[in-house]
Amino acid sequence: MEQGQDNIDCDLLIVGGGINGAGIARDAAGRGLSVVLCEKDDLASHTSSASSKLIHGGLRYLEYYEFGLVRKALIEREVLLRSAPHIIKPLRFVMPVDKGQRPAWMLRAGLFIYDSLARRELLPGSHGLDLRDHPTGKPLKPEFSRGFVYSDGWVDDARLVVLNAVDAAERGARVFTRTSCESARREGDRWVAVLRGEGAALTVRARALVNAAGPWTAHFLQTAVQQPSTKSLRLIKGSHIVVKRLFDHPYAYIFQHPDGRIVFAIPYEQDFTLIGTTDLDYKGDVNSVAIDRDEIMYLCELSSRYFRRSIVPADVVWTYSGVRPLVEDEAASASAVTRDYRLEFDKRGAPLLSVFGGKITTFRKLAEEAVDMLAPSLPVNGGAWTGKACLPGGDLFGAHPSNRSVLEFERYVQQLQQKYPWLPGALTARYARAYGTRTDMLLAGRRGLEDMGEEVLPGLYAAEVDYLMQLEWALTAQDILWRRSKLGLHMAADAEAMLDHWIRTNRTSRDKQADFEPPKSVASH
Repeated sequence: MEQGQDNIDCDLLIVGGGINGAGIARDAAGRGLSVVLCEKDDLASHTSSASSKLIHGGLRYLEYYEFGLVRKALIEREVLLRSAPHIIKPLRFVMPVDKGQRPAWMLRAGLFIYDSLARRELLPGSHGLDLRDHPTGKPLKPEFSRGFVYSDGWVDDARLVVLNAVDAAERGARVFTRTSCESARREGDRWVAVLRGEGAALTVRARALVNAAGPWTAHFLQTAVQQPSTKSLRLIKGSHIVVKRLFDHPYAYIFQHPDGRIVFAIPYEQDFTLIGTTDLDYKGDVNSVAIDRDEIMYLCELSSRYFRRSIVPADVVWTYSGVRPLVEDEAASASAVTRDYRLEFDKRGAPLLSVFGGKITTFRKLAEEAVDMLAPSLPVNGGAWTGKACLPGGDLFGAHPSNRSVLEFERYVQQLQQKYPWLPGALTARYARAYGTRTDMLLAGRRGLEDMGEEVLPGLYAAEVDYLMQLEWALTAQDILWRRSKLGLHMAADAEAMLDHWIRTNRTSRDKQADFEPPKSVASH
Protein backbone atom coordinates (compact mmCIF):
# COMPACT_ATOMS: atom_id res chain seq x y z
CA MET A 1 0.00 0.00 0.00
CA GLU A 2 1.45 3.34 -1.04
CA GLN A 3 1.48 5.77 1.84
CA GLY A 4 2.62 9.30 2.51
CA GLN A 5 2.82 11.03 5.84
CA ASP A 6 -0.73 12.37 5.66
CA ASN A 7 -2.40 10.13 3.09
CA ILE A 8 -2.96 6.51 2.16
CA ASP A 9 -3.79 4.95 -1.19
CA CYS A 10 -5.74 1.70 -0.98
CA ASP A 11 -8.14 -0.51 -2.87
CA LEU A 12 -10.93 -0.46 -0.31
CA LEU A 13 -11.97 1.91 2.48
CA ILE A 14 -14.47 0.48 4.97
CA VAL A 15 -16.35 2.75 7.35
CA GLY A 16 -17.61 0.92 10.44
CA GLY A 17 -15.86 -1.39 12.90
CA GLY A 18 -18.78 -3.63 13.80
CA ILE A 19 -19.14 -7.24 12.71
CA ASN A 20 -20.02 -6.45 9.09
CA GLY A 21 -17.19 -3.97 8.57
CA ALA A 22 -14.62 -6.22 10.22
CA GLY A 23 -15.89 -9.25 8.31
CA ILE A 24 -15.65 -7.45 4.96
CA ALA A 25 -12.15 -6.19 5.82
CA ARG A 26 -11.02 -9.73 6.60
CA ASP A 27 -12.49 -11.22 3.42
CA ALA A 28 -11.13 -8.45 1.21
CA ALA A 29 -7.63 -8.50 2.72
CA GLY A 30 -7.54 -12.26 2.26
CA ARG A 31 -8.18 -11.78 -1.44
CA GLY A 32 -5.11 -9.57 -1.75
CA LEU A 33 -6.77 -6.16 -1.58
CA SER A 34 -5.21 -3.27 0.31
CA VAL A 35 -7.78 -2.33 2.92
CA VAL A 36 -8.33 0.53 5.35
CA LEU A 37 -11.02 0.25 8.03
CA CYS A 38 -12.01 3.13 10.30
CA GLU A 39 -14.30 3.04 13.33
CA LYS A 40 -15.34 6.18 15.18
CA ASP A 41 -15.22 4.40 18.57
CA ASP A 42 -13.73 1.10 19.71
CA LEU A 43 -14.33 -2.05 17.68
CA ALA A 44 -17.75 -3.56 18.46
CA SER A 45 -18.70 -0.56 20.60
CA HIS A 46 -22.35 -0.56 19.68
CA THR A 47 -24.73 -3.06 18.03
CA SER A 48 -22.20 -5.84 17.58
CA SER A 49 -21.48 -6.16 21.30
CA ALA A 50 -25.14 -5.77 22.32
CA SER A 51 -26.52 -8.99 20.85
CA SER A 52 -28.05 -11.97 22.66
CA LYS A 53 -24.65 -13.70 22.16
CA LEU A 54 -26.18 -16.36 19.92
CA ILE A 55 -25.16 -18.02 16.67
CA HIS A 56 -28.55 -19.29 15.60
CA GLY A 57 -30.89 -19.83 12.70
CA GLY A 58 -33.65 -17.83 14.33
CA LEU A 59 -36.38 -20.28 15.25
CA ARG A 60 -39.03 -17.60 15.60
CA TYR A 61 -38.39 -16.27 12.06
CA LEU A 62 -40.13 -19.38 10.73
CA GLU A 63 -43.41 -17.80 11.85
CA TYR A 64 -42.76 -14.98 9.39
CA TYR A 65 -41.94 -17.44 6.58
CA GLU A 66 -38.30 -16.33 6.48
CA PHE A 67 -37.21 -19.80 5.36
CA GLY A 68 -34.37 -18.54 3.18
CA LEU A 69 -32.87 -16.46 5.98
CA VAL A 70 -33.21 -19.29 8.52
CA ARG A 71 -31.60 -21.81 6.17
CA LYS A 72 -28.72 -19.43 5.40
CA ALA A 73 -28.18 -18.83 9.11
CA LEU A 74 -28.34 -22.53 9.97
CA ILE A 75 -25.66 -23.31 7.36
CA GLU A 76 -23.49 -20.52 8.73
CA ARG A 77 -24.01 -21.77 12.28
CA GLU A 78 -21.84 -24.83 11.66
CA VAL A 79 -19.33 -22.97 9.49
CA LEU A 80 -18.74 -20.50 12.32
CA LEU A 81 -18.59 -23.18 15.02
CA ARG A 82 -15.73 -24.86 13.15
CA SER A 83 -13.90 -21.63 12.37
CA ALA A 84 -13.91 -20.24 15.92
CA PRO A 85 -14.48 -23.08 18.42
CA HIS A 86 -12.89 -21.04 21.21
CA ILE A 87 -15.35 -18.12 21.12
CA ILE A 88 -18.33 -20.05 19.70
CA LYS A 89 -19.75 -23.19 21.28
CA PRO A 90 -22.84 -25.40 21.00
CA LEU A 91 -25.72 -24.65 23.34
CA ARG A 92 -28.91 -26.62 24.00
CA PHE A 93 -32.15 -24.67 24.47
CA VAL A 94 -35.24 -25.75 26.37
CA MET A 95 -38.64 -24.35 25.42
CA PRO A 96 -41.36 -25.12 27.98
CA VAL A 97 -44.85 -25.70 26.63
CA ASP A 98 -46.97 -22.85 27.97
CA LYS A 99 -50.73 -23.39 27.93
CA GLY A 100 -52.41 -20.59 26.03
CA GLN A 101 -49.32 -19.98 23.87
CA ARG A 102 -48.15 -21.84 20.80
CA PRO A 103 -49.43 -25.42 21.19
CA ALA A 104 -47.08 -28.40 21.46
CA TRP A 105 -47.90 -29.66 17.97
CA MET A 106 -46.91 -26.30 16.48
CA LEU A 107 -43.63 -26.23 18.41
CA ARG A 108 -42.86 -29.79 17.33
CA ALA A 109 -43.58 -28.95 13.69
CA GLY A 110 -41.45 -25.80 13.83
CA LEU A 111 -38.53 -27.65 15.37
CA PHE A 112 -38.81 -30.40 12.75
CA ILE A 113 -38.49 -27.77 10.02
CA TYR A 114 -35.65 -26.07 11.93
CA ASP A 115 -33.74 -29.36 12.14
CA SER A 116 -34.36 -30.15 8.47
CA LEU A 117 -33.54 -26.88 6.69
CA ALA A 118 -29.77 -27.43 6.73
CA ARG A 119 -27.38 -30.31 7.21
CA ARG A 120 -26.14 -30.82 10.77
CA GLU A 121 -22.86 -32.52 11.65
CA LEU A 122 -22.13 -30.97 15.03
CA LEU A 123 -25.44 -30.33 16.72
CA PRO A 124 -28.01 -32.89 17.87
CA GLY A 125 -31.62 -32.49 16.79
CA SER A 126 -34.66 -31.58 18.81
CA HIS A 127 -36.90 -33.80 20.92
CA GLY A 128 -39.57 -33.58 23.58
CA LEU A 129 -38.83 -33.35 27.30
CA ASP A 130 -40.62 -34.37 30.44
CA LEU A 131 -39.61 -31.45 32.62
CA ARG A 132 -40.74 -33.26 35.75
CA ASP A 133 -37.69 -35.53 35.66
CA HIS A 134 -35.16 -33.39 33.75
CA PRO A 135 -32.65 -30.99 35.37
CA THR A 136 -34.05 -28.07 33.38
CA GLY A 137 -37.46 -28.53 34.99
CA LYS A 138 -36.30 -27.90 38.55
CA PRO A 139 -35.88 -24.10 38.31
CA LEU A 140 -39.27 -23.77 36.57
CA LYS A 141 -42.70 -23.46 38.08
CA PRO A 142 -44.46 -26.86 38.43
CA GLU A 143 -47.12 -26.06 35.82
CA PHE A 144 -44.43 -26.33 33.13
CA SER A 145 -44.24 -30.10 32.86
CA ARG A 146 -43.58 -30.52 29.13
CA GLY A 147 -41.10 -28.95 26.80
CA PHE A 148 -38.78 -29.35 23.84
CA VAL A 149 -35.00 -29.15 23.54
CA TYR A 150 -33.06 -28.10 20.46
CA SER A 151 -29.58 -26.87 19.46
CA ASP A 152 -28.01 -23.55 18.55
CA GLY A 153 -24.74 -21.81 19.43
CA TRP A 154 -23.32 -19.23 21.84
CA VAL A 155 -20.78 -16.59 20.79
CA ASP A 156 -18.60 -13.96 22.42
CA ASP A 157 -19.87 -11.31 20.01
CA ALA A 158 -17.34 -8.54 20.70
CA ARG A 159 -14.41 -10.93 20.39
CA LEU A 160 -15.82 -12.19 17.11
CA VAL A 161 -15.50 -8.65 15.76
CA VAL A 162 -12.00 -8.19 17.14
CA LEU A 163 -10.74 -11.49 15.73
CA ASN A 164 -12.03 -10.60 12.28
CA ALA A 165 -10.13 -7.31 12.55
CA VAL A 166 -6.99 -9.11 13.77
CA ASP A 167 -7.14 -11.50 10.82
CA ALA A 168 -7.66 -8.59 8.43
CA ALA A 169 -4.67 -6.72 9.91
CA GLU A 170 -2.43 -9.77 9.65
CA ARG A 171 -3.37 -9.97 5.97
CA GLY A 172 -2.30 -6.36 5.45
CA ALA A 173 -5.35 -4.28 6.35
CA ARG A 174 -4.93 -1.11 8.37
CA VAL A 175 -7.45 -0.73 11.18
CA PHE A 176 -7.98 2.69 12.72
CA THR A 177 -10.14 2.86 15.83
CA ARG A 178 -11.52 6.05 17.37
CA THR A 179 -11.27 7.51 13.90
CA SER A 180 -14.29 8.89 12.05
CA CYS A 181 -14.79 9.44 8.35
CA GLU A 182 -15.68 13.12 8.07
CA SER A 183 -16.22 13.24 4.33
CA ALA A 184 -15.96 11.09 1.22
CA ARG A 185 -16.27 12.30 -2.34
CA ARG A 186 -15.61 10.86 -5.77
CA GLU A 187 -12.64 12.23 -7.70
CA GLY A 188 -12.33 10.49 -11.04
CA ASP A 189 -12.13 6.74 -10.44
CA ARG A 190 -11.27 7.13 -6.74
CA TRP A 191 -12.93 7.98 -3.47
CA VAL A 192 -11.14 10.68 -1.50
CA ALA A 193 -12.01 10.50 2.18
CA VAL A 194 -10.92 12.52 5.19
CA LEU A 195 -10.47 10.55 8.41
CA ARG A 196 -9.99 12.19 11.77
CA GLY A 197 -8.68 10.69 14.98
CA GLU A 198 -7.68 12.66 18.04
CA GLY A 199 -7.13 15.97 16.31
CA ALA A 200 -5.15 14.62 13.37
CA ALA A 201 -6.57 14.30 9.85
CA LEU A 202 -5.68 11.69 7.27
CA THR A 203 -6.63 11.55 3.60
CA VAL A 204 -7.46 8.15 2.10
CA ARG A 205 -7.73 7.59 -1.63
CA ALA A 206 -9.59 4.35 -2.34
CA ARG A 207 -10.79 2.53 -5.43
CA ALA A 208 -14.03 1.61 -3.61
CA LEU A 209 -15.90 2.58 -0.46
CA VAL A 210 -17.93 0.35 1.86
CA ASN A 211 -20.46 1.94 4.19
CA ALA A 212 -20.88 -0.53 7.07
CA ALA A 213 -21.78 2.07 9.67
CA GLY A 214 -24.64 0.07 11.17
CA PRO A 215 -27.24 2.41 12.74
CA TRP A 216 -25.39 5.32 11.13
CA THR A 217 -25.50 3.90 7.57
CA ALA A 218 -28.14 6.29 6.25
CA HIS A 219 -26.69 9.20 8.23
CA PHE A 220 -23.23 8.56 6.76
CA LEU A 221 -24.63 8.62 3.24
CA GLN A 222 -26.48 11.87 3.85
CA THR A 223 -23.70 13.73 5.68
CA ALA A 224 -20.27 12.41 4.72
CA VAL A 225 -21.11 11.22 1.19
CA GLN A 226 -23.92 13.74 0.66
CA GLN A 227 -26.23 11.48 -1.27
CA PRO A 228 -29.56 9.92 -0.25
CA SER A 229 -30.15 6.20 0.05
CA THR A 230 -32.84 4.27 -1.77
CA LYS A 231 -33.38 2.12 1.34
CA SER A 232 -34.51 3.15 4.79
CA LEU A 233 -33.54 1.64 8.11
CA ARG A 234 -35.83 0.78 10.95
CA LEU A 235 -33.95 1.13 14.20
CA ILE A 236 -34.95 -1.53 16.73
CA LYS A 237 -33.73 -1.28 20.31
CA GLY A 238 -32.88 -4.52 22.05
CA SER A 239 -32.04 -4.60 25.76
CA HIS A 240 -30.77 -7.32 28.07
CA ILE A 241 -30.43 -7.77 31.81
CA VAL A 242 -27.92 -9.89 33.72
CA VAL A 243 -28.75 -11.41 37.12
CA LYS A 244 -26.97 -13.79 39.46
CA ARG A 245 -27.11 -17.39 38.26
CA LEU A 246 -30.66 -18.77 38.29
CA PHE A 247 -29.80 -22.42 37.56
CA ASP A 248 -26.83 -24.80 37.73
CA HIS A 249 -27.24 -26.84 34.54
CA PRO A 250 -25.65 -25.92 31.16
CA TYR A 251 -28.89 -25.49 29.19
CA ALA A 252 -30.46 -22.21 28.09
CA TYR A 253 -34.17 -21.43 27.99
CA ILE A 254 -36.36 -19.88 25.34
CA PHE A 255 -39.59 -18.49 26.75
CA GLN A 256 -42.80 -17.50 24.96
CA HIS A 257 -44.73 -14.42 26.02
CA PRO A 258 -48.42 -13.63 25.51
CA ASP A 259 -47.44 -10.63 23.36
CA GLY A 260 -45.84 -13.01 20.86
CA ARG A 261 -42.22 -12.17 21.68
CA ILE A 262 -39.51 -14.65 22.55
CA VAL A 263 -37.03 -14.13 25.39
CA PHE A 264 -33.91 -16.14 26.19
CA ALA A 265 -32.41 -17.00 29.58
CA ILE A 266 -28.81 -18.06 28.99
CA PRO A 267 -25.99 -19.29 31.28
CA TYR A 268 -23.48 -16.43 31.26
CA GLU A 269 -19.95 -16.00 32.54
CA GLN A 270 -20.25 -18.97 34.96
CA ASP A 271 -21.90 -16.96 37.74
CA PHE A 272 -24.73 -15.20 35.91
CA THR A 273 -27.85 -15.57 33.76
CA LEU A 274 -28.38 -13.35 30.71
CA ILE A 275 -32.02 -12.50 29.92
CA GLY A 276 -33.25 -10.79 26.77
CA THR A 277 -34.13 -9.30 24.47
CA THR A 278 -36.72 -6.60 24.02
CA ASP A 279 -37.78 -5.34 20.59
CA LEU A 280 -38.78 -1.69 20.49
CA ASP A 281 -38.78 0.90 17.72
CA TYR A 282 -36.13 3.49 18.56
CA LYS A 283 -36.09 7.17 17.70
CA GLY A 284 -33.45 8.47 20.11
CA ASP A 285 -29.72 9.18 19.93
CA VAL A 286 -27.97 6.04 18.65
CA ASN A 287 -24.77 7.14 20.39
CA SER A 288 -26.32 6.73 23.83
CA VAL A 289 -28.69 3.78 23.96
CA ALA A 290 -29.75 2.50 27.38
CA ILE A 291 -32.38 0.23 28.87
CA ASP A 292 -35.36 1.93 30.47
CA ARG A 293 -37.37 0.99 33.55
CA ASP A 294 -40.22 -0.53 31.54
CA GLU A 295 -37.84 -2.85 29.70
CA ILE A 296 -36.29 -4.03 32.96
CA MET A 297 -39.74 -4.71 34.39
CA TYR A 298 -40.80 -6.51 31.22
CA LEU A 299 -37.83 -8.89 31.32
CA CYS A 300 -38.18 -9.46 35.07
CA GLU A 301 -41.89 -10.18 34.83
CA LEU A 302 -41.52 -12.50 31.85
CA SER A 303 -38.77 -14.47 33.61
CA SER A 304 -40.82 -14.64 36.81
CA ARG A 305 -43.68 -16.09 34.77
CA TYR A 306 -41.54 -19.21 34.22
CA PHE A 307 -38.98 -19.46 37.03
CA ARG A 308 -39.91 -20.51 40.55
CA ARG A 309 -37.73 -17.72 41.83
CA SER A 310 -39.29 -14.32 41.34
CA ILE A 311 -36.96 -11.84 39.62
CA VAL A 312 -37.19 -8.14 40.47
CA PRO A 313 -35.24 -5.09 39.25
CA ALA A 314 -33.08 -5.17 42.39
CA ASP A 315 -31.67 -8.51 41.18
CA VAL A 316 -30.22 -6.94 38.03
CA VAL A 317 -26.43 -6.59 38.24
CA TRP A 318 -25.80 -5.31 34.70
CA THR A 319 -27.71 -4.23 31.63
CA TYR A 320 -26.83 -3.43 28.05
CA SER A 321 -28.75 -2.13 25.05
CA GLY A 322 -28.12 -1.82 21.36
CA VAL A 323 -29.88 -0.57 18.26
CA ARG A 324 -30.25 -2.99 15.38
CA PRO A 325 -30.31 -1.30 11.99
CA LEU A 326 -32.92 -3.43 10.20
CA VAL A 327 -34.23 -3.02 6.68
CA GLU A 328 -37.60 -1.27 6.76
CA ASP A 329 -40.18 -3.74 5.43
CA GLU A 330 -43.33 -2.11 6.84
CA ALA A 331 -43.79 -4.90 9.39
CA ALA A 332 -46.46 -4.11 11.93
CA SER A 333 -44.28 -4.92 14.97
CA ALA A 334 -40.60 -4.52 15.73
CA SER A 335 -40.31 -8.27 16.34
CA ALA A 336 -41.55 -9.02 12.83
CA VAL A 337 -39.05 -6.85 10.95
CA THR A 338 -36.80 -8.98 8.75
CA ARG A 339 -33.31 -9.75 10.08
CA ASP A 340 -32.00 -10.37 6.57
CA TYR A 341 -29.56 -7.95 4.98
CA ARG A 342 -29.54 -5.86 1.83
CA LEU A 343 -26.50 -4.66 -0.07
CA GLU A 344 -26.95 -1.42 -2.00
CA PHE A 345 -24.35 -1.13 -4.78
CA ASP A 346 -23.79 2.24 -6.43
CA LYS A 347 -21.53 1.99 -9.49
CA ARG A 348 -21.91 5.56 -10.72
CA GLY A 349 -18.17 6.20 -10.76
CA ALA A 350 -15.98 4.76 -8.04
CA PRO A 351 -18.00 1.93 -6.42
CA LEU A 352 -19.94 2.52 -3.20
CA LEU A 353 -21.44 -0.41 -1.33
CA SER A 354 -23.76 0.20 1.63
CA VAL A 355 -24.80 -2.51 4.07
CA PHE A 356 -28.34 -2.48 5.45
CA GLY A 357 -29.59 -4.85 8.14
CA GLY A 358 -28.26 -8.29 8.91
CA LYS A 359 -27.66 -10.43 11.96
CA ILE A 360 -24.44 -11.57 13.56
CA THR A 361 -24.87 -15.21 12.43
CA THR A 362 -24.82 -14.29 8.75
CA PHE A 363 -21.97 -11.76 8.86
CA ARG A 364 -19.47 -14.03 7.06
CA LYS A 365 -21.86 -14.70 4.20
CA LEU A 366 -22.70 -11.01 3.97
CA ALA A 367 -18.99 -10.15 3.80
CA GLU A 368 -18.39 -12.78 1.12
CA GLU A 369 -21.26 -11.45 -1.01
CA ALA A 370 -20.08 -7.87 -0.52
CA VAL A 371 -16.54 -8.61 -1.73
CA ASP A 372 -17.92 -10.70 -4.61
CA MET A 373 -19.92 -7.63 -5.68
CA LEU A 374 -16.87 -5.39 -5.49
CA ALA A 375 -14.43 -7.87 -7.07
CA PRO A 376 -14.99 -6.94 -10.75
CA SER A 377 -13.96 -3.36 -9.92
CA LEU A 378 -10.90 -4.27 -7.83
CA PRO A 379 -7.62 -6.16 -8.32
CA VAL A 380 -8.59 -9.25 -6.33
CA ASN A 381 -6.23 -12.24 -6.30
CA GLY A 382 -8.76 -14.96 -5.58
CA GLY A 383 -12.27 -16.00 -4.75
CA ALA A 384 -14.21 -16.69 -1.60
CA TRP A 385 -12.05 -18.29 1.10
CA THR A 386 -13.39 -17.59 4.60
CA GLY A 387 -15.75 -20.58 4.66
CA LYS A 388 -12.78 -22.92 5.02
CA ALA A 389 -10.52 -20.85 7.25
CA CYS A 390 -10.14 -20.53 11.01
CA LEU A 391 -10.40 -17.23 12.77
CA PRO A 392 -7.29 -16.35 14.84
CA GLY A 393 -6.92 -18.85 17.67
CA GLY A 394 -9.45 -21.29 16.24
CA ASP A 395 -6.93 -23.77 14.85
CA LEU A 396 -7.03 -26.03 17.92
CA PHE A 397 -6.20 -29.29 16.16
CA GLY A 398 -4.71 -28.14 12.87
CA ALA A 399 -4.77 -25.27 10.44
CA HIS A 400 -8.19 -26.04 8.96
CA PRO A 401 -11.64 -25.88 10.57
CA SER A 402 -12.68 -29.25 11.94
CA ASN A 403 -15.50 -30.89 13.85
CA ARG A 404 -12.90 -32.12 16.30
CA SER A 405 -12.13 -28.59 17.48
CA VAL A 406 -15.77 -28.15 18.44
CA LEU A 407 -16.41 -31.58 19.90
CA GLU A 408 -13.10 -31.90 21.76
CA PHE A 409 -12.64 -28.39 23.07
CA GLU A 410 -12.26 -29.61 26.66
CA ARG A 411 -9.44 -31.86 25.53
CA TYR A 412 -7.68 -28.80 24.14
CA VAL A 413 -8.10 -27.05 27.51
CA GLN A 414 -6.53 -30.06 29.24
CA GLN A 415 -3.59 -29.99 26.83
CA LEU A 416 -3.13 -26.30 27.52
CA GLN A 417 -3.11 -26.95 31.25
CA GLN A 418 -0.45 -29.65 30.80
CA LYS A 419 1.63 -27.24 28.70
CA TYR A 420 1.38 -24.47 31.32
CA PRO A 421 1.00 -26.32 34.64
CA TRP A 422 1.87 -23.17 36.59
CA LEU A 423 -1.21 -21.39 35.30
CA PRO A 424 -4.29 -21.62 37.59
CA GLY A 425 -6.99 -23.84 36.09
CA ALA A 426 -9.62 -21.09 35.94
CA LEU A 427 -7.19 -18.81 34.11
CA THR A 428 -6.28 -21.56 31.65
CA ALA A 429 -9.96 -22.10 30.88
CA ARG A 430 -10.56 -18.38 30.38
CA TYR A 431 -7.52 -17.95 28.14
CA ALA A 432 -8.56 -20.98 26.08
CA ARG A 433 -12.02 -19.50 25.49
CA ALA A 434 -10.76 -16.00 24.76
CA TYR A 435 -7.59 -16.66 22.78
CA GLY A 436 -7.56 -20.32 21.70
CA THR A 437 -4.17 -21.19 20.27
CA ARG A 438 -3.09 -17.55 20.63
CA THR A 439 -2.71 -18.28 24.31
CA ASP A 440 0.78 -19.40 23.26
CA MET A 441 1.52 -15.86 22.08
CA LEU A 442 0.24 -14.37 25.31
CA LEU A 443 2.36 -16.77 27.38
CA ALA A 444 5.43 -16.88 25.14
CA GLY A 445 8.64 -16.94 27.21
CA ARG A 446 6.80 -17.08 30.54
CA ARG A 447 7.47 -19.90 33.00
CA GLY A 448 5.46 -18.82 36.02
CA LEU A 449 2.98 -16.28 37.30
CA GLU A 450 5.89 -14.08 38.31
CA ASP A 451 6.60 -13.66 34.57
CA MET A 452 3.09 -12.33 33.91
CA GLY A 453 3.82 -8.98 35.47
CA GLU A 454 1.71 -7.19 38.01
CA GLU A 455 -1.73 -8.59 38.84
CA VAL A 456 -3.50 -5.35 37.99
CA LEU A 457 -6.92 -6.68 39.00
CA PRO A 458 -7.87 -10.14 40.28
CA GLY A 459 -7.03 -12.58 37.46
CA LEU A 460 -5.89 -9.81 35.11
CA TYR A 461 -2.12 -9.60 34.72
CA ALA A 462 -0.04 -6.94 33.04
CA ALA A 463 0.94 -9.41 30.32
CA GLU A 464 -2.68 -9.73 29.19
CA VAL A 465 -3.27 -5.98 29.33
CA ASP A 466 -0.19 -5.43 27.17
CA TYR A 467 -1.34 -8.13 24.73
CA LEU A 468 -4.77 -6.54 24.33
CA MET A 469 -3.36 -3.05 23.92
CA GLN A 470 -0.61 -3.98 21.49
CA LEU A 471 -2.46 -6.56 19.39
CA GLU A 472 -6.20 -5.99 19.77
CA TRP A 473 -6.59 -2.17 19.70
CA ALA A 474 -7.65 -1.90 23.37
CA LEU A 475 -6.96 1.55 24.81
CA THR A 476 -9.13 1.87 27.91
CA ALA A 477 -10.32 -0.19 30.84
CA GLN A 478 -13.78 -0.35 29.29
CA ASP A 479 -12.31 -1.86 26.12
CA ILE A 480 -10.62 -4.56 28.20
CA LEU A 481 -13.21 -5.26 30.90
CA TRP A 482 -16.38 -5.08 28.80
CA ARG A 483 -15.50 -5.87 25.17
CA ARG A 484 -12.24 -7.85 24.96
CA SER A 485 -13.59 -9.72 27.99
CA LYS A 486 -16.49 -9.56 30.44
CA LEU A 487 -14.18 -9.40 33.45
CA GLY A 488 -16.02 -6.28 34.57
CA LEU A 489 -18.90 -8.48 35.70
CA HIS A 490 -16.62 -10.22 38.18
CA MET A 491 -14.83 -7.14 39.49
CA ALA A 492 -15.48 -4.60 42.22
CA ALA A 493 -17.24 -1.37 41.31
CA ASP A 494 -13.99 0.63 41.19
CA ALA A 495 -12.15 -1.85 38.94
CA GLU A 496 -12.57 0.20 35.78
CA ALA A 497 -11.15 3.34 37.39
CA MET A 498 -8.24 1.33 38.85
CA LEU A 499 -7.36 -0.18 35.49
CA ASP A 500 -7.58 3.14 33.68
CA HIS A 501 -5.21 4.62 36.28
CA TRP A 502 -2.80 1.70 35.82
CA ILE A 503 -2.87 2.13 32.03
CA ARG A 504 -2.12 5.85 32.29
CA THR A 505 0.78 5.36 34.70
CA ASN A 506 2.35 2.21 33.23
CA ARG A 507 2.04 2.63 29.50
CA THR A 508 5.54 3.18 28.17
CA SER A 509 6.59 5.16 25.14
CA ARG A 510 7.15 1.83 23.38
CA ASP A 511 3.46 0.98 23.82
CA LYS A 512 2.09 4.33 22.72
CA GLN A 513 0.66 4.31 19.21
CA ALA A 514 1.18 7.26 16.89
CA ASP A 515 -1.95 8.87 15.46
CA PHE A 516 -3.65 6.45 13.07
CA GLU A 517 -1.03 3.76 13.70
CA PRO A 518 -2.76 0.41 14.33
CA PRO A 519 -1.19 -2.16 16.65
CA LYS A 520 1.55 -4.28 15.14
CA SER A 521 0.19 -7.50 13.71
CA VAL A 522 0.61 -10.63 15.76
CA ALA A 523 2.44 -12.11 12.81
CA SER A 524 5.34 -9.75 13.43
CA HIS A 525 5.93 -11.12 16.94
